[in-house]
Amino acid sequence: MASAGDDGPSVGTGEGHGGDGCRTVYLFDRREKESELGDRVMQVGERSDYAGFRASVCETLGISPEEKFVITTTSRKEITCDNFDELVKDGVTLYLLQSVNQLLLTATKERIEFLPHYDTLVKSGMYEYYASEGQNPLPFALAELIDNSLSATSRNTGIRKIQIKLHFDETQGKPAVAVIDNGRGMTSKQLNNWAVYRLSKFTRQGDFESDHSGYVRPVPVPRSLNSDISYFGVGGKQAVFFVGQSARMISKPAESQDVHELVLSKEDFEKKEKNKESIYSGYIRNRKPSDSVHITNDDERFLHYLISEEKEKDSFTAVVITGVQSEHIQYLKNYFHLWTRQLAHIYHYYIHGPKGNEKRTSKEVGPVNNIDIEISMFEKGKAPKIVNLREIQDDMQTLYINTATDSFEFKAHVEGDGVVEGIIRYHPFLYDRETYPDDPCFPSKLKDEDDDDDCFIVEKAARGKRPIFECFWNGRLIPYTSVEDFDWCTPPKKRGLAPIECYNRISGALFTNDRFQVSTNKLTFMDLELKLKDKNTLFTRILNGQEQRMKIDREFALWLKDCHEKYDKQIKFTLFKGIITRSDLPSKKQGPWATYSAIEWDGKIYKAGQLVKTIKTLPLFYGSIEKFFLYGDHDGEVYATGGEVQIAMEPRALYDEIKTVPIAKLDRTVAEKVVKKYVEDEMARLPDRLSVTWPEGDELLPNEIRPAGTPIGALRIEILNKKGEAMQKLPGPSHGGSKKLLVELKVILHSSSGNKEIISHISQHGGKWPYWFKKMENIQKLGNYTLKLQVVLNESNADTYAGRPLPSKVIKFSVKEGKPEKFSFGLLDPPFRVGVPFNIPLEFQDEFGHTSQLINDIQPVLEASGLSLQYEEITKGPNCVIRGVTARGPVNSCQGKNFNLKVVLPGLKEDSQILKIRLLPGPPRQLKVKPDSEILVIENGTAFPFQVEVLDESNNLTAQPKLIVHCKFLGAPNLPVYTVDCSSSGTSILSGSAIQVQNIKKDQTLKAKIEIPSCKDVAPVEKTIKLLPSSHVARLQIFSVEGQKAIQIKHQDEVNWIAGDIMHNLIFQMYDEGEREIHVTSALAEKIKVNWTPEINKEHLLQGLLPDVQVPTSVKDMRYCQVSFQDDHVSLESAFTVRPLPDEPKHLKCELRGGKTVQMGQELQGEIVIIVTDQYGNQIQAFSPTSLCALGIAGNGLDSSQLKTTFQENTQSISVRGIRFIPGPPGNKDLCFTWREFSDFIRVQLISGPPAKLLLIDWPELKESIPVINGRELQNPLIVQLCDQWDNPAPIPQVKVNLMKPNILKLTPSHLQHKTDERGRANLGVLSVYAPRGEHIMQVKAIYNKNTIEGPIIKLMILPDPEKPIRLNVKYDKDASFLAGGTFTEVWNQTQIISMVCWYSKSSLNIIDFMITVISEDDSIIKNINPARISMKLWKLSNNGNRPPANAEIFSCTKIKDNDKEDGCFYFRDKAIPNKVGMYCIQFGFMMDKANILNSEQVIIDVLPNQPVKLVPKIQPATPAVSNVHSIANRTLVKDLRLIITDEYNNQTGIDLVGTIIATIKGSNEEDTDTPLFVGKVRTLEFPFVKGSAEITSLVLAENSPGKDSTEYFIIFEPQLPALSRTLESYILPFMFSDDVKKQQQMMAFAKQKDELSKSIGVYRSVFETSKQLIDEMKCQVEAAKLKEAQLRNELKTHNIDIPTTHQMPHIEALLKRKLSEQEELKRKPRRSCTLPNYTKGTANVLGKIAHLAQIEDDRAAMVISWHLASDMDCVVTLTTDAARCIYDETQGRQQVLPLDSIYKKTLPDWKRPLPHYRNGKLYFKPIGDPVFARDLLTFPDNVEHCETVFGMLLGDTIILDNLDAANHYRKEVVKISHCPTLLTRDGDRIRSNGKFGGLQNKAPPMDKLRGMVFGAPVPKQCRVLGEQIDLLQQYRSALDKLNHLTEDLNGQLEYLQSPEMKKKKQELDEREKNLKLIEQKLGMTPTHKCNDSLRHPTKAEIAECPIPPKRMRREATRQNRTMTKTDA
Repeated sequence: MASAGDDGPSVGTGEGHGGDGCRTVYLFDRREKESELGDRVMQVGERSDYAGFRASVCETLGISPEEKFVITTTSRKEITCDNFDELVKDGVTLYLLQSVNQLLLTATKERIEFLPHYDTLVKSGMYEYYASEGQNPLPFALAELIDNSLSATSRNTGIRKIQIKLHFDETQGKPAVAVIDNGRGMTSKQLNNWAVYRLSKFTRQGDFESDHSGYVRPVPVPRSLNSDISYFGVGGKQAVFFVGQSARMISKPAESQDVHELVLSKEDFEKKEKNKESIYSGYIRNRKPSDSVHITNDDERFLHYLISEEKEKDSFTAVVITGVQSEHIQYLKNYFHLWTRQLAHIYHYYIHGPKGNEKRTSKEVGPVNNIDIEISMFEKGKAPKIVNLREIQDDMQTLYINTATDSFEFKAHVEGDGVVEGIIRYHPFLYDRETYPDDPCFPSKLKDEDDDDDCFIVEKAARGKRPIFECFWNGRLIPYTSVEDFDWCTPPKKRGLAPIECYNRISGALFTNDRFQVSTNKLTFMDLELKLKDKNTLFTRILNGQEQRMKIDREFALWLKDCHEKYDKQIKFTLFKGIITRSDLPSKKQGPWATYSAIEWDGKIYKAGQLVKTIKTLPLFYGSIEKFFLYGDHDGEVYATGGEVQIAMEPRALYDEIKTVPIAKLDRTVAEKVVKKYVEDEMARLPDRLSVTWPEGDELLPNEIRPAGTPIGALRIEILNKKGEAMQKLPGPSHGGSKKLLVELKVILHSSSGNKEIISHISQHGGKWPYWFKKMENIQKLGNYTLKLQVVLNESNADTYAGRPLPSKVIKFSVKEGKPEKFSFGLLDPPFRVGVPFNIPLEFQDEFGHTSQLINDIQPVLEASGLSLQYEEITKGPNCVIRGVTARGPVNSCQGKNFNLKVVLPGLKEDSQILKIRLLPGPPRQLKVKPDSEILVIENGTAFPFQVEVLDESNNLTAQPKLIVHCKFLGAPNLPVYTVDCSSSGTSILSGSAIQVQNIKKDQTLKAKIEIPSCKDVAPVEKTIKLLPSSHVARLQIFSVEGQKAIQIKHQDEVNWIAGDIMHNLIFQMYDEGEREIHVTSALAEKIKVNWTPEINKEHLLQGLLPDVQVPTSVKDMRYCQVSFQDDHVSLESAFTVRPLPDEPKHLKCELRGGKTVQMGQELQGEIVIIVTDQYGNQIQAFSPTSLCALGIAGNGLDSSQLKTTFQENTQSISVRGIRFIPGPPGNKDLCFTWREFSDFIRVQLISGPPAKLLLIDWPELKESIPVINGRELQNPLIVQLCDQWDNPAPIPQVKVNLMKPNILKLTPSHLQHKTDERGRANLGVLSVYAPRGEHIMQVKAIYNKNTIEGPIIKLMILPDPEKPIRLNVKYDKDASFLAGGTFTEVWNQTQIISMVCWYSKSSLNIIDFMITVISEDDSIIKNINPARISMKLWKLSNNGNRPPANAEIFSCTKIKDNDKEDGCFYFRDKAIPNKVGMYCIQFGFMMDKANILNSEQVIIDVLPNQPVKLVPKIQPATPAVSNVHSIANRTLVKDLRLIITDEYNNQTGIDLVGTIIATIKGSNEEDTDTPLFVGKVRTLEFPFVKGSAEITSLVLAENSPGKDSTEYFIIFEPQLPALSRTLESYILPFMFSDDVKKQQQMMAFAKQKDELSKSIGVYRSVFETSKQLIDEMKCQVEAAKLKEAQLRNELKTHNIDIPTTHQMPHIEALLKRKLSEQEELKRKPRRSCTLPNYTKGTANVLGKIAHLAQIEDDRAAMVISWHLASDMDCVVTLTTDAARCIYDETQGRQQVLPLDSIYKKTLPDWKRPLPHYRNGKLYFKPIGDPVFARDLLTFPDNVEHCETVFGMLLGDTIILDNLDAANHYRKEVVKISHCPTLLTRDGDRIRSNGKFGGLQNKAPPMDKLRGMVFGAPVPKQCRVLGEQIDLLQQYRSALDKLNHLTEDLNGQLEYLQSPEMKKKKQELDEREKNLKLIEQKLGMTPTHKCNDSLRHPTKAEIAECPIPPKRMRREATRQNRTMTKTDA
């Protein structure tokens, strides 16, 4: 072993690199299977060679030097002397093998480094990977992996196979995605290169071994299908980590024995970071094929099968992605067809070859289409889904290719080596449809599902808004880049060779090579469109595979015209009839409609009146053509893509209907004779008559008279047509849509009140007979009848069809009554009484109840149970009556009794009837009195009752009105009279008042006489009465028993007794009228009452004892005692009064006389009086003058120096004065008074002293300045308190308090003088502060008793307001220039203006944006501003100053683009630049509120002329009229003509151009060669063009010049300017030529008139055109306003708000007022709020205190969460650590802060994570207590994303439940499967994450104990709903107001157009046009509208036909209308 300094290698076993110059080598011995598994670390010296290294290896491993072995790299390159220094690098891994091709007996690990390449930093500006444009980016991620596979298989000679396997079978492990190819594979070094981020194919050089080292660009191939698309070293890594969390790379290179495997995972990265290991380092496992022993994780079981397939492969690469995101799994499963179709679209030309998927070509596999991409998905329990992308036939490129009929191929060469191949395909229109394909997965709205709607969209754009070209890079689709069009294939402004709609029937594709830059994720081209539209880009056409240089625009136009003529199939409308409006359609589609009488369609002609048939209608229509409709304002013959046809249904007698259907629904295959035969057959099959038969008899004859009840037999009916054929339905279409026929039967009764339908039946066609009605037996009513049979329709029951009645039949008959069969009773005359006769009337009927008469004699029989009945006679005839019926018998009561009276009439079918009657008693006949005895005994003072009954002749109780019974008593004075009324019941109790005889001592006899005065025939009854003395109580006496002596207490006596004592032993006695003592019984005891107690002992009363009397405790109270007895006979009482006497001394009593308050430092106002009382407080005279020395006075803080005590003899009391206290805290003070053994306390209130100072309440420390933002409110209200000199609050009201401040400090409210309230406080409110930045002071002062009390000095630190706008910042390119008529996007820089050549060759444009930011007071950008508040005004500068005029144009800001700056920047781009050159002013405004606008500084721009377009005269010359005579004046064409160059807006330009103007004379006919010549007999003249103009002083014809007499010729002035690359429009001057002077003069006069008329007509037309454009603009505005109003109305309907159609504005105002009132009322309702003061936000980086960041609706949840976060509620959250540090410094560290940029966000919880009781989306157990994450109960008013970060960190996964039991149950179940977070309950309990609960620290206090540190409640949901409704109503009000104003303006303008003034102008225009036409005829000139297009300028009217963007056109119309005046005409 050589030393380190020797040249030989040094070997060690330690990890790590050696010293300087040494190389570390890792060596694996794999010669034998038993070799050691690990590696050996060896140090190789800087100058070592192979021999020394081999010797060191032999020595280290103990190998004999003679033994044969090889040392190789992991790529199996043998180490030799030649390549030792090249291959043996620092950190290299080497093998020790028996031979180079030996299999690895055991796997090895190779150390690798994959630090990101430096390009990571250099190219970090690329936008974020997979910025999806409304699409799921997952297919594009998979495409990145396919790109790698395509690149890897590019050298394959056979099939290039790429497989994507989706393993979603849970039985084989967790979900995984594998991408496998049969490419060339990667060596371990190449695999290491793959792991290095951004190591592209161009940077894999030097130390990096690569298959791309020395990169050679592939040779050009068709469509650039070179597979060279694995490019940047980014996509693969981004793709695998976008799809999942881990990637396993497995690769085997060709001709290698080893498989190399590398695993990269997010988990491994995080683990290394946690362990502080090198993150970008790892191992490559090198193993033999099919060796899967290292796969031990069950989640990757599928890898065993995947690895087992390696044996069959020579080379391959597999990318296995695990940890697949759940949302990706669902997308891959649910949208399998969608994303496979997207991949087929991306790789269409790799799969199908350069020509694509043409159905017309063979599909043989060749070198251009040998790629096989197969996708398979494996799911549990389902068959695998396998699809080959070659088999997909609905990807967009396949649809484009197979729907096209022709193609246009071209190639574009850009600067450098960039080549673009292009193809345009044509999709023709076929009669009724466009063939341009729609995307099946994303269908456009241009395709109509209902064919009926085609007629309304007459000219739909086939392509819609989709761009023409899709873009492919190296044959692969770049999905987010498309090219709209090129200049040569965009629709022309004028009508070209092909119609405009043909330009919307083309699709295309562009194929670029790699010279064009794409984004690293291959989603977007970076520079393609810019390069293609560069002026130097050369386009050539490809014909038969050869490039041909030609004018591409003309070639394309000819090709498009050819396609249109060959392949488009349209309908020709002929025989124009006129324009109509169709009122049967919706208002927006009613017109205009052009009507035609014929069309030519697909070679056939259809005319009005022709019979046709429809298809695709239900039912099919047969009829004749009425007319054809074509939407639009057409005139004459026209071709169109579709329309409508109006058809009259045939036969018209049968249908009488008009149908309108699309023309496409005409059956073009049916012959007219077929339709005609169908109509004839329909007419012959109509119904004609009815056939009626009676199969079962009982036939009804016409006019028959039938007895009631005679049946009508069953009817059989047939409906016959004219041919006599039976039928059951109307003839109809062949598919069975005709109407069924029914037969209706009606029987009608004719009566005086009208006809009545008594029977109605409808019969359908039956089986036995055609139509059938059953027998009718219910015709019983008398009268005339009609039976009617009528054929009706099934659906409507109509009896007519197509105006014709259906067949019917009528039979008339009559019905009469039958003989009597039964009887009934007539109207009887009640009441019925015993013994009183009555009559029974009888009525007779036949069997159907018809009235009949009795003719025969009948003897009636009358029966009734319990009665004897008799009658006198029965009468006959119409009025039959049984007379004189008499009934006798008992009826039980005076109300009578019900009887069933049976009447039998023998001989009738129903011979008996029961008559129910109530029989009442008869008249009175006798009086019965009970008791029956003659002598009755009663006691004096009582009343005697008699039972009396009034009876009739049958001894029934009877009653009648005024039946009154009297009883008179005789034998003593003043006896009562008894009466009773028996009118209702006939019996009653006869009684009255008591019989009372005075002073009766013995028995006495009386008489009683009972009679009925009103019934003289009823005999009276007499009784004898014996009266006895009364035995009831008559007298009551009270006694007091003392010992054995009873002392009587007389009535109203007064008794003296000791106060508070009890009077015992009170007794009473009672006596009757005979002075007999009455024994007290229970009944009598119940009637005895006393007034001194509510409860009486009944047992004591029975013994004669009264309850004890409680004597009052106060001598001032006397007690009145009363004993009473009351019964029905007497009321007795006896009363006395008890007077209390004082007891023994017991207490000392103190009384405070005067105020109870004593002011600090003052004496008590008033005195304290002291007396001695007994135990009940009764004063005792115990004091004497000597008692003062025994009196003691004590109290806390009592000042005894001024005490004075005095004896009051008259009141026997002691007075104490001079009470005062030592100064101290105010409050209650207790004074203790003692005398002998007695004591007492008295409490006085010590209040503060006089006011001496002012203090601030709830205000921060005044040592430091208080920060406040300018214009904001102070954090706390300013409340001052009056205090005395000892700082005690002084409650003095009405003291004036003033706030003193400097003038520069403005406060609102500005009222700075206040008065104190009852507490001595003055609340100055929450003040808003306005002042310059810096420190300011203010002081509070008060005035009390003319003395000034000064308060503390308050220092305010004024901070700038970050939300108050103070100015607008405008940024734009100040070197840019603005071209007339352009937009702000297309402007030219100054160098381009100077360089005319570059300018006129149309070099590239500079992009300019006006970027506006709103700057606040702290010079920061204000964000979150509504873009609608930013506007731009543009106007032309004038001499009136820079103030914007009223008609200045106003623009809104442009929508933000993806690459625009952050929030807060507003852009103005694509705004129209004025057409006229000059100085213009731009000013931007920010609407701060409805009244104030913040304007920016004005930007002055110079609008320069646009590109040169045409040559025009400076002053338009008159039309010359010349001749070829000798006179030069007669031959002079023009004089002093100055020609200039203008742009398209008539601005002079080209000042620096130099060239010539060539003048040429031409005739109207191009073939006319005999044209006049100039002087010198020349046809052309040249004039110099310098300094922007050409001066032509004179232009003269040659003498005797040729030319045709009286002919119009033209001088063509053609500019020749070498600096211009384009041709300018020539100026053409017409002139009249003659060969005669006289005729010349006539022509000259006519020409002058013609010029004047032309000028006048031009002005008139300008006026009318401007008016038309203005009306169009106003109509557009009205339509937009209507649309806005409808949208807002619909939105209001979704909020259940309906707006009436009339009186809308008052309704909206009332509704708004009500909604605002409701919202204000809701806001005023008290709700929970956080009273913790928030921190003043000095900058935008301060969010505020945590307590104010969130709100919680539930009170219980708010309480427990606030308590849980109590220690954090006061913490201030900032966005940055710098802002947090500033707060820390300002508060000297007292304020806790939390910067968001210091939070480790990877550990934050996922807010979308399910609760722990869900596992894999399924419920693991059913919880109780409504669990929910605590964070989900929070709502954030602002900064939602930041708040989620804060509370995610603070709360984590904390869960809240109902109660502790539910929480314990939840935790017990959760810990079985995972960790359980902290649990809170709504009852206030907490279970920590470690399971601990209980104790005060885990129990939340009540909410009032949280001291306001509680989360506030959000605004009620109803309030937010009302806010949305109010906002919508306000928007709707504005929209409605705008609509009304716009409609009013439009109507006014329309009325103005119809005004006499405008009509007069129209007439004048018509007259001038007629005159002009006459003059042109006289001159022999070609009319203006027929002039040769090649010679004349387009007129103004023709220019107006050019399509102008609608928005631009409206602006132009508005501008012209502003400048147009009425005098222009």
